[in-house]
Amino acid sequence: MPSFRFGRVTDVLLERPGLQRVLVDLEDTDDPQRAYNLTGLTGRVRVGDGVVCNTTAVELGLGTGGWHVVHWNLTTGPENVTGGGHIMKLRYTSLQLDTGAAEEHHQLLRQSLDGIPVVACSLHSQVGVIAATIADVRPGTRTAYVMTDGAALPIVISDLVVDLTDRGLLAGTVTTGHSFGGTHEAVNVLSGLLTAAELLGAEVIIVGMGPGVVGTGTRFATTALEVADLVHAIVSLGGRAVAAVRVSSADQRPRHRGVSHHTTTALGLVRPGTPFVVPVPDPTYGDVELPDFGPSASVMPVAVPDVDELLRTTGLRITTMGREPAEDPAFFQFAAAAGVAAATMVQ
Repeated sequence: MPSFRFGRVTDVLLERPGLQRVLVDLEDTDDPQRAYNLTGLTGRVRVGDGVVCNTTAVELGLGTGGWHVVHWNLTTGPENVTGGGHIMKLRYTSLQLDTGAAEEHHQLLRQSLDGIPVVACSLHSQVGVIAATIADVRPGTRTAYVMTDGAALPIVISDLVVDLTDRGLLAGTVTTGHSFGGTHEAVNVLSGLLTAAELLGAEVIIVGMGPGVVGTGTRFATTALEVADLVHAIVSLGGRAVAAVRVSSADQRPRHRGVSHHTTTALGLVRPGTPFVVPVPDPTYGDVELPDFGPSASVMPVAVPDVDELLRTTGLRITTMGREPAEDPAFFQFAAAAGVAAATMVQ
């Protein structure tokens, strides 16, 4: 069961389309608590408004999801917002919303990706490094981000996506499945990829979940395994699949040290005969030992830029599990390798 508590909004810290970050005085707490409000679901809140907050994530001590979430505005009540069509997301919940979908508003003529390189990610932080690297290697490339529903569902909570879009590093976004709030909505990943190609004119597509990969510490119980299905989808649509390798030189958990088990397990599930590229820095960073990525994998060594300098120049601050590039250089080097490979594969 979720946990809910009453409170009152004391400050609005940030506001942008679809999202407010606020401070709330919750009952039985001494200090104001951080919460975010999804205005497309609950309407805007103002200082002084009484609210009900879902406090479950904070009580569980979660990381990315460790904010309270405004569930209801007791002062103003709900706001009726016209939706985008008859396609519902968060279906059969009390928060279901009529987002509509690109497929019901546009006749998607494309039936193939026609060789467009598509980078499949298992962590949201990889998206920013890859997008920045693509722009560095091939300036002017139209890069789109397709977000799955493997982690966060509202794309508006991603500060990274906002930063990438504001800097022109993303041409647009597509939210698929039950994720919502992108430039375009799509019913599933396959139609989302085609939507990115057709409606956003993408020359490169990055696909992966939003903030907050779900994991249990066991081999198969993680949403990162969606990478195998992403590779299958990309290849089935005639795209060129690029697998971003999750690597860490700083993670204290053995399963994520070096090449993460998320990567090796997911790529090990790719069906034989489904070709995909695995970019790695050349020379391979530090003492990272590369495993066998499977019979369909083509390891692609590439020269990568100085990621720390690239992000400073671009004005991006990207962290992975709270770590900056200097604290976990291998992660950023391998993510950048995926960006270099995708940029050089543009036809």
